Amino acid sequence: MAYYKRSRTIYSVLILICVVGFWLFENFYTPAPYSNKENRSLDNNFPKELLPSSTTDEIVEHSYYTLSYNEPFEQAEWVAYVLDKSHLTYDDRKRPYFVEDPFVSSKSADWRNYKGSGYDRGHLVPAGDRRFTKQAYDETFYTSNISPQDREFNAGIWNDLEKQVRRWAKQYGTLYVFTGGVLENGLEEIGDEDVDVPNAFYKIVARKKNNSIQTISFLIPNKPQFVSLRNFVVNIDAIEEETGIDFFAKLPNTDQKDFEATTNTVGWKF
Repeated sequence: MAYYKRSRTIYSVLILICVVGFWLFENFYTPAPYSNKENRSLDNNFPKELLPSSTTDEIVEHSYYTLSYNEPFEQAEWVAYVLDKSHLTYDDRKRPYFVEDPFVSSKSADWRNYKGSGYDRGHLVPAGDRRFTKQAYDETFYTSNISPQDREFNAGIWNDLEKQVRRWAKQYGTLYVFTGGVLENGLEEIGDEDVDVPNAFYKIVARKKNNSIQTISFLIPNKPQFVSLRNFVVNIDAIEEETGIDFFAKLPNTDQKDFEATTNTVGWKF
Protein backbone atom coordinates (compact mmCIF):
# COMPACT_ATOMS: atom_id res chain seq x y z
CA MET A 1 0.00 0.00 0.00
CA ALA A 2 2.85 2.40 0.88
CA TYR A 3 4.52 1.60 -2.44
CA TYR A 4 1.26 2.33 -4.29
CA LYS A 5 0.86 5.70 -2.54
CA ARG A 6 4.48 6.62 -3.26
CA SER A 7 4.02 5.76 -6.96
CA ARG A 8 0.86 7.87 -7.16
CA THR A 9 2.72 10.80 -5.59
CA ILE A 10 5.62 10.51 -8.03
CA TYR A 11 3.19 10.23 -10.95
CA SER A 12 1.26 13.32 -9.80
CA VAL A 13 4.48 15.32 -9.42
CA LEU A 14 5.62 14.34 -12.92
CA ILE A 15 2.28 15.41 -14.39
CA LEU A 16 2.52 18.73 -12.52
CA ILE A 17 6.05 19.29 -13.84
CA CYS A 18 4.88 18.57 -17.39
CA VAL A 19 1.92 20.95 -17.08
CA VAL A 20 4.08 23.73 -15.66
CA GLY A 21 6.76 23.11 -18.30
CA PHE A 22 4.21 23.27 -21.10
CA TRP A 23 2.72 26.48 -19.69
CA LEU A 24 6.16 28.10 -19.45
CA PHE A 25 6.97 27.00 -23.01
CA GLU A 26 3.69 28.33 -24.39
CA ASN A 27 3.91 31.66 -22.60
CA PHE A 28 7.60 32.53 -22.46
CA TYR A 29 9.62 30.55 -25.00
CA THR A 30 10.74 32.56 -28.01
CA PRO A 31 12.92 30.90 -30.69
CA ALA A 32 15.82 32.70 -32.31
CA PRO A 33 15.00 34.88 -35.37
CA TYR A 34 15.15 33.24 -38.78
CA SER A 35 17.44 35.79 -40.42
CA ASN A 36 20.14 38.21 -39.36
CA LYS A 37 21.21 41.67 -40.42
CA GLU A 38 23.96 40.31 -42.63
CA ASN A 39 21.91 37.94 -44.78
CA ARG A 40 18.32 39.10 -44.57
CA SER A 41 18.18 41.15 -47.79
CA LEU A 42 20.81 39.53 -50.00
CA ASP A 43 18.27 37.58 -52.03
CA ASN A 44 15.42 40.10 -51.96
CA ASN A 45 15.16 41.04 -55.61
CA PHE A 46 11.85 42.88 -55.54
CA PRO A 47 12.23 45.89 -57.90
CA LYS A 48 12.42 49.06 -55.82
CA GLU A 49 10.56 51.00 -58.51
CA LEU A 50 7.48 48.80 -58.00
CA LEU A 51 7.24 49.16 -54.22
CA PRO A 52 4.14 50.89 -52.79
CA SER A 53 4.22 53.91 -50.54
CA SER A 54 4.30 53.40 -46.78
CA THR A 55 1.96 55.29 -44.47
CA THR A 56 4.35 54.64 -41.56
CA ASP A 57 7.86 54.67 -43.10
CA GLU A 58 8.46 51.38 -41.27
CA ILE A 59 9.74 49.36 -44.23
CA VAL A 60 11.51 46.08 -43.48
CA GLU A 61 13.42 43.97 -45.99
CA HIS A 62 13.75 40.28 -45.36
CA SER A 63 15.61 37.87 -47.58
CA TYR A 64 12.58 37.00 -49.69
CA TYR A 65 9.97 39.71 -49.13
CA THR A 66 9.53 43.33 -48.10
CA LEU A 67 6.86 44.74 -45.80
CA SER A 68 5.53 48.00 -44.38
CA TYR A 69 4.62 47.56 -40.72
CA ASN A 70 1.78 49.55 -39.16
CA GLU A 71 2.38 49.57 -35.40
CA PRO A 72 -1.03 50.97 -34.30
CA PHE A 73 -2.71 48.00 -36.03
CA GLU A 74 0.06 45.51 -35.05
CA GLN A 75 0.51 44.06 -38.55
CA ALA A 76 1.87 44.84 -41.97
CA GLU A 77 -0.17 47.18 -44.14
CA TRP A 78 1.43 45.49 -47.16
CA VAL A 79 3.89 42.78 -48.06
CA ALA A 80 5.56 42.65 -51.47
CA TYR A 81 7.41 39.70 -52.95
CA VAL A 82 8.50 38.10 -56.19
CA LEU A 83 6.93 34.77 -57.09
CA ASP A 84 8.80 33.04 -59.86
CA LYS A 85 8.00 29.77 -61.56
CA SER A 86 11.29 28.40 -60.19
CA HIS A 87 10.06 29.06 -56.62
CA LEU A 88 7.23 26.57 -56.94
CA THR A 89 8.64 23.45 -55.35
CA TYR A 90 6.96 20.78 -53.28
CA ASP A 91 9.78 20.47 -50.76
CA ASP A 92 8.53 19.18 -47.44
CA ARG A 93 9.38 21.78 -44.79
CA LYS A 94 9.02 21.42 -41.03
CA ARG A 95 6.60 24.05 -39.80
CA PRO A 96 8.52 26.43 -37.48
CA TYR A 97 7.26 28.53 -34.58
CA PHE A 98 5.76 31.96 -35.10
CA VAL A 99 8.23 34.55 -33.77
CA GLU A 100 8.23 38.31 -33.36
CA ASP A 101 10.02 40.19 -36.12
CA PRO A 102 13.20 41.65 -34.58
CA PHE A 103 13.70 43.97 -37.55
CA VAL A 104 10.49 45.89 -36.88
CA SER A 105 11.57 48.79 -34.66
CA SER A 106 8.80 48.11 -32.11
CA LYS A 107 8.87 44.34 -32.73
CA SER A 108 5.78 42.79 -34.25
CA ALA A 109 2.87 41.51 -32.17
CA ASP A 110 3.30 38.30 -30.20
CA TRP A 111 1.57 35.28 -31.74
CA ARG A 112 -0.13 34.63 -28.41
CA ASN A 113 -2.51 37.51 -29.15
CA TYR A 114 -4.30 35.08 -31.48
CA LYS A 115 -4.81 32.35 -28.86
CA GLY A 116 -8.49 31.82 -28.10
CA SER A 117 -9.50 34.65 -30.46
CA GLY A 118 -11.31 32.43 -32.95
CA TYR A 119 -9.16 33.83 -35.76
CA ASP A 120 -6.41 32.15 -37.77
CA ARG A 121 -2.90 33.50 -37.93
CA GLY A 122 -3.30 34.18 -41.64
CA HIS A 123 -0.13 34.41 -43.70
CA LEU A 124 0.26 37.40 -46.02
CA VAL A 125 3.22 35.91 -47.89
CA PRO A 126 2.02 32.29 -48.11
CA ALA A 127 4.36 29.67 -46.69
CA GLY A 128 3.44 27.57 -49.73
CA ASP A 129 5.09 30.15 -52.01
CA ARG A 130 8.36 29.88 -50.10
CA ARG A 131 9.22 26.20 -49.90
CA PHE A 132 12.30 26.52 -52.10
CA THR A 133 14.69 27.12 -49.16
CA LYS A 134 14.40 26.66 -45.41
CA GLN A 135 15.12 30.32 -44.70
CA ALA A 136 12.55 31.51 -47.25
CA TYR A 137 9.96 29.24 -45.67
CA ASP A 138 10.82 30.10 -42.07
CA GLU A 139 10.73 33.86 -42.71
CA THR A 140 7.03 33.63 -43.51
CA PHE A 141 6.49 32.76 -39.84
CA TYR A 142 7.51 36.17 -38.56
CA THR A 143 4.43 37.64 -36.91
CA SER A 144 4.87 40.74 -39.07
CA ASN A 145 3.65 38.48 -41.90
CA ILE A 146 0.39 37.40 -40.28
CA SER A 147 -3.02 38.98 -39.80
CA PRO A 148 -6.23 37.76 -38.11
CA GLN A 149 -8.37 35.91 -40.63
CA ASP A 150 -11.73 34.19 -40.34
CA ARG A 151 -10.98 30.47 -40.40
CA GLU A 152 -13.37 29.62 -43.22
CA PHE A 153 -12.13 32.60 -45.22
CA ASN A 154 -8.49 31.56 -44.72
CA ALA A 155 -9.10 27.92 -45.60
CA GLY A 156 -11.58 28.75 -48.33
CA ILE A 157 -11.52 31.59 -50.85
CA TRP A 158 -8.21 33.06 -49.62
CA ASN A 159 -6.54 29.68 -50.06
CA ASP A 160 -8.16 29.41 -53.50
CA LEU A 161 -6.67 32.77 -54.46
CA GLU A 162 -3.20 31.78 -53.27
CA LYS A 163 -3.36 28.59 -55.34
CA GLN A 164 -4.56 30.58 -58.35
CA VAL A 165 -1.58 32.92 -58.05
CA ARG A 166 0.74 29.91 -58.07
CA ARG A 167 -0.93 28.66 -61.23
CA TRP A 168 -0.35 32.06 -62.84
CA ALA A 169 3.32 31.91 -61.84
CA LYS A 170 3.58 28.56 -63.63
CA GLN A 171 1.94 30.06 -66.72
CA TYR A 172 3.60 33.46 -66.89
CA GLY A 173 6.98 33.03 -65.20
CA THR A 174 7.55 35.95 -62.81
CA LEU A 175 4.90 37.74 -60.76
CA TYR A 176 5.06 40.66 -58.33
CA VAL A 177 2.57 40.21 -55.50
CA PHE A 178 1.23 42.71 -52.94
CA THR A 179 -1.00 41.64 -50.06
CA GLY A 180 -2.48 43.11 -46.88
CA GLY A 181 -5.55 43.77 -44.83
CA VAL A 182 -7.57 46.97 -45.08
CA LEU A 183 -6.57 48.83 -41.92
CA GLU A 184 -8.99 51.45 -40.67
CA ASN A 185 -10.31 52.88 -37.42
CA GLY A 186 -12.97 51.03 -35.46
CA LEU A 187 -11.91 47.47 -36.22
CA GLU A 188 -12.36 44.58 -33.81
CA GLU A 189 -9.21 43.95 -31.77
CA ILE A 190 -7.77 40.79 -30.24
CA GLY A 191 -5.14 39.96 -27.63
CA ASP A 192 -3.28 42.02 -25.07
CA GLU A 193 -1.66 44.08 -27.83
CA ASP A 194 -4.94 44.93 -29.56
CA VAL A 195 -4.20 43.37 -32.92
CA ASP A 196 -6.80 44.69 -35.36
CA VAL A 197 -8.97 42.32 -37.40
CA PRO A 198 -9.32 43.62 -40.98
CA ASN A 199 -12.81 43.50 -42.47
CA ALA A 200 -11.27 42.78 -45.88
CA PHE A 201 -8.02 41.68 -47.50
CA TYR A 202 -6.56 42.68 -50.85
CA LYS A 203 -4.13 41.08 -53.24
CA ILE A 204 -2.56 42.72 -56.29
CA VAL A 205 -0.72 40.59 -58.83
CA ALA A 206 1.45 42.18 -61.51
CA ARG A 207 3.62 40.95 -64.34
CA LYS A 208 5.75 42.60 -66.96
CA LYS A 209 4.87 42.01 -70.58
CA ASN A 210 7.10 43.64 -73.16
CA ASN A 211 7.33 47.28 -72.00
CA SER A 212 4.08 47.34 -70.05
CA ILE A 213 2.74 46.10 -66.71
CA GLN A 214 -0.36 43.94 -66.48
CA THR A 215 -2.21 43.63 -63.19
CA ILE A 216 -5.17 41.92 -61.59
CA SER A 217 -6.46 42.87 -58.14
CA PHE A 218 -8.81 41.42 -55.56
CA LEU A 219 -10.59 42.86 -52.53
CA ILE A 220 -12.36 40.20 -50.45
CA PRO A 221 -14.34 40.57 -47.20
CA ASN A 222 -12.83 38.64 -44.28
CA LYS A 223 -15.63 36.12 -43.93
CA PRO A 224 -16.71 32.87 -45.60
CA GLN A 225 -17.35 33.25 -49.34
CA PHE A 226 -19.10 30.83 -51.64
CA VAL A 227 -18.82 32.50 -55.04
CA SER A 228 -16.15 32.72 -57.73
CA LEU A 229 -12.96 34.73 -57.28
CA ARG A 230 -14.07 36.75 -60.31
CA ASN A 231 -16.69 38.40 -58.12
CA PHE A 232 -13.95 40.12 -56.12
CA VAL A 233 -11.86 41.55 -58.94
CA VAL A 234 -11.49 45.33 -58.46
CA ASN A 235 -9.16 47.96 -59.86
CA ILE A 236 -6.09 49.19 -58.00
CA ASP A 237 -7.64 52.64 -57.60
CA ALA A 238 -10.35 51.08 -55.42
CA ILE A 239 -7.75 49.41 -53.18
CA GLU A 240 -5.80 52.66 -52.90
CA GLU A 241 -8.97 54.46 -51.84
CA GLU A 242 -9.68 51.84 -49.15
CA THR A 243 -6.12 51.66 -47.79
CA GLY A 244 -4.58 55.09 -48.36
CA ILE A 245 -1.59 53.35 -49.95
CA ASP A 246 -0.18 54.45 -53.31
CA PHE A 247 0.76 51.33 -55.24
CA PHE A 248 3.46 51.60 -57.89
CA ALA A 249 4.17 54.99 -56.32
CA LYS A 250 7.56 55.37 -57.99
CA LEU A 251 6.23 54.93 -61.52
CA PRO A 252 5.23 58.01 -63.53
CA ASN A 253 1.54 58.87 -63.14
CA THR A 254 0.99 58.34 -66.86
CA ASP A 255 2.25 54.76 -66.54
CA GLN A 256 0.05 54.11 -63.50
CA LYS A 257 -3.06 55.32 -65.30
CA ASP A 258 -2.54 52.68 -67.97
CA PHE A 259 -3.43 49.85 -65.59
CA GLU A 260 -4.61 51.10 -62.17
CA ALA A 261 -8.16 51.93 -63.25
CA THR A 262 -8.82 48.67 -65.09
CA THR A 263 -10.66 45.58 -63.90
CA ASN A 264 -9.99 43.77 -67.15
CA THR A 265 -9.20 40.09 -66.55
CA VAL A 266 -8.04 39.46 -70.12
CA GLY A 267 -4.65 37.78 -69.99
CA TRP A 268 -5.31 36.18 -66.62
CA LYS A 269 -6.64 32.67 -67.13
CA PHE A 270 -8.81 31.34 -64.28
